[in-house]
Amino acid sequence: MRLMVIVKATKNSEAGVMPSEKLLAEMGKFNDELVKAGVMLAGEGLHPSSKGQRIVFSGGRKRVIDGPFAETKELIAGFWLWQVRSMEEALEWVRRCPDPMPGEESVIEIRPVFEADDFGKEFTPELRAQEERLHAEVERQRKS
Repeated sequence: MRLMVIVKATKNSEAGVMPSEKLLAEMGKFNDELVKAGVMLAGEGLHPSSKGQRIVFSGGRKRVIDGPFAETKELIAGFWLWQVRSMEEALEWVRRCPDPMPGEESVIEIRPVFEADDFGKEFTPELRAQEERLHAEVERQRKS
């Protein structure tokens, strides 16, 4: 099962406060453990929302909104993409995670990633083949 593990933003992360050398070292060690266990597929920190934009789709139109965005608790400061056997395994890994936002309340959210079978009959053999081609091309480009 693939999961997105989301580190929620805080007042400090949205203000651009960078992590300490100690936290970077702790997270580096944790990420190393994830990679060695075959769990981590990807992971990155994100700039504050002040450097981002949102695109709102409504009534066939698209509107761009520049950051920053108001609700800090709804924003993301970073993420991992993990491959685990179960949600319980993911919870065990998160319990081992260093506090991502020392001095503030930190929240990590775990969300399953949709797999092909989750879409049912609407995900036709043609659409599955297209998806497989796209994944293969992304992997080819990543390796080159």
